[in-house]
Amino acid sequence: MSEPFVHPYIPNTAPDVRAEMLAAVGAASVEDFYADVPAELRLGRPLDLPEPLVAEQDLARHVSGLLAKNVPTTERLSFLGQGTYHHHVPAVVDEVIGRSEFLTAYAGEPYEDHGRFQALWQYQSLMGELLAMDVVNVPTYDGFQATATGLSMAGRITGRRRVLVASDVLPAKLSKVRDYVRVHLDLEFVPPVGGTADVSAVAARLGDDVAAVWVETPSRTGAVEHRIQALADAAHAVGAILVVGTDPVGYGILTPPAEQGADIVCGDIQSLGLHQWYGGAHGGFIAVHDDPRFVMEMPSRLFGLATTDVPGEIGFGDVAYDRTSFALREEGKEWVGTAAALWGIAAGVHLALMGPQGMRDLGEVLLARTAYAQRALGAIPGIRLTDRAVHLREFALDVSGAGLTAAGVVDALRGEGIEPGVPAGEHELVVCVTEMTSQRDIDRLAAAVTGLVAASAAEAASTIDPIAAHEEHRA
Repeated sequence: MSEPFVHPYIPNTAPDVRAEMLAAVGAASVEDFYADVPAELRLGRPLDLPEPLVAEQDLARHVSGLLAKNVPTTERLSFLGQGTYHHHVPAVVDEVIGRSEFLTAYAGEPYEDHGRFQALWQYQSLMGELLAMDVVNVPTYDGFQATATGLSMAGRITGRRRVLVASDVLPAKLSKVRDYVRVHLDLEFVPPVGGTADVSAVAARLGDDVAAVWVETPSRTGAVEHRIQALADAAHAVGAILVVGTDPVGYGILTPPAEQGADIVCGDIQSLGLHQWYGGAHGGFIAVHDDPRFVMEMPSRLFGLATTDVPGEIGFGDVAYDRTSFALREEGKEWVGTAAALWGIAAGVHLALMGPQGMRDLGEVLLARTAYAQRALGAIPGIRLTDRAVHLREFALDVSGAGLTAAGVVDALRGEGIEPGVPAGEHELVVCVTEMTSQRDIDRLAAAVTGLVAASAAEAASTIDPIAAHEEHRA
């Protein structure tokens, strides 16, 4: 703002007050606070805002018009994933989290708690059983933050900076993790082979300055890591920590990372009873063994059984509260608010409804549907799978052999009411299937892609010079 301006309702806008505040923190101008934001990401001009709306009904009409442009994946045949997934959400999940004692409770303090502590303790317990881990936190904001925090914990525990990234990571996740840890950790990438970690290459780059090995399973393309124990052994040999970023949806059937040597397991709970919506409800989990070195580095709150002021009475309360930012304030290692606690309750309700057998059945269905989709699409001439690893939910297709581009496939099939996947490069398309995707849905996608391949081949044939083709035939 070029001219001094004092806002009638916003405090600290007077020029002399602003100058005093800048001097107190040692900044020359407000621009100093945005030094870490790359210039190409800055707008460089005032916001292009519409004229103010003078009446409430005008605002309602404007917002309704914007919302009407959204098309939910429930209204189209969707094969979209890449971090936000379309799983079945039982009606009782929404019913429970819509109750006022859960929906409106903020911090869940004892003086206004009506079961929230217990519900979150039950969520932690169910997650611990699913992941074969002892301690699970109340959810962080999302899985991106949970993974970044897990790596930060490893850095604090070891006092080291290097982190070896052994998997293909979702780009959005990698971006957020890098932003979160770049001040105190250095990420080094070890390219995977065949969709999964190159253990020998990871071992060759390990040293006594490595804080952690970070592996994602499933990876960005849905590949399930099958050598977690080998990675754990290699990391532990040099005093490093194995951090596994994962999605808990498959551990009714897959072996949990904790039983393969993982020290910190983290990820997102969106797949456990949270809707896909327009980007999903997200909450992050961090799970560790019952080791004080790890537990005392965890952010957020932990709930457990606790005594009360009434002799012999047991309730639910904070565990190791003195490690949190709530207790330590600015001296806390990390700060995490309560924004995702409601989603933890939702995931807890979902896990309680599913039970061990339900999660096992779900895992089997996901693996079977994924394998069927891979076979159906990989059999189309010119379309190939990018690797032969075991996949859960997602897999990548290379469409270059059919003369197609990933974006072209999306544009063409969108006109048929199909969202075929997410482009991950010029010729790479990542396809996602869940228990909500039927065999008929997969067959419909395969038929649509087959049609595109045939059309592309016909177009290529029509461009051949007929005279040159005739001469080639005579020769």
